[in-house]
Amino acid sequence: MSADSEPAQYYFFFLNTEIKNAIQAADSEAQYDESAKRLLAQKYVLAHILVRTVEEFQGMEIEKVASLIEGDPYISKVPVASGLTNKDRNVEGKRIVGLNTEAGEKNEGLVRFDIIFYVRMRNGLAQMIINVEAQKDEPGSYQILNRAIFYVSRLISSQKERDFVKSNYNDIKTVYSIWVCMNMPENSMCHIHLTKEDLLGKHNWKGNLNLLNIVMIGLTNALPQRHNEYGLHRLLSAMFSSELSQQQKMKIMEQEYHIPMEESFKEEVSIMCNLSQGIKEAGIAEGREAGIAEGREAGIVEGKQREIEKVILNMHKKGYSLEQIMDATELEEIELKSMIKKLK
Repeated sequence: MSADSEPAQYYFFFLNTEIKNAIQAADSEAQYDESAKRLLAQKYVLAHILVRTVEEFQGMEIEKVASLIEGDPYISKVPVASGLTNKDRNVEGKRIVGLNTEAGEKNEGLVRFDIIFYVRMRNGLAQMIINVEAQKDEPGSYQILNRAIFYVSRLISSQKERDFVKSNYNDIKTVYSIWVCMNMPENSMCHIHLTKEDLLGKHNWKGNLNLLNIVMIGLTNALPQRHNEYGLHRLLSAMFSSELSQQQKMKIMEQEYHIPMEESFKEEVSIMCNLSQGIKEAGIAEGREAGIAEGREAGIVEGKQREIEKVILNMHKKGYSLEQIMDATELEEIELKSMIKKLK
């Protein structure tokens, strides 16, 4: 093996290991994302979110709100894209339009709502449509609020033919798109909705300004102290924490938030903890190997630099002219003079 080929072999060894770790981490992160959605979609967790974010449910008992959630929430099933959110079905000769939950090949690769479900209002009759989205951080490639506006607009427009027909716009259901964003610089929550601003006159235009709602929830990595103001943030932070053990998470959820610890829920928490630990370890390993590779490359560069300096100094001592040394080393005159001065 030549001396020149050794650094290349080490470089490709570390590169291959780094790629392998990145693939494993990406797979773990994908599984983590799906597990996070399944945890968020638990009815008692959703009930806590609704009580803290939707005015209709504020002050209600968690158990009552959970009972108002219809069926099982759809997780990563309903496409966001126009024309694909709904699906026509023929039931006993009648055309029925519902949410498109098909997982067929033609629907693969589509962007889907993380969680979407119907919930009945206090009167037990009227319905709302709720969408919950989980984000591991605030994206850098686009502005997240623009995406939230697109999602909530689709929640409104997709109701045509499904929740209201023809021009029966009074039947449009209120929608909420609730975004849980982790790894944020501060704990925060805001409600974005339509408001009326009179520019001329004060005509009372009829309609429901409360139809369209976005709630943005920001979570830091730190677990907030027990305080009513941060009640929802403490619950969500405990669920997604990479520092708390499975037992610590379940203790907070069961004792502080009275979430029933069914076996399926415990299993999901366990999966989340294992995946979180796996991602953390993969990140540490990737960083360690990258550091070793970087250190070795830096050492090689430093060694070559010392060899060049040694050659320059020897040539200078033997009386070679600056032009001759410049030709041999391909260095600029100013750089060469500075190096000779430093080496003397």
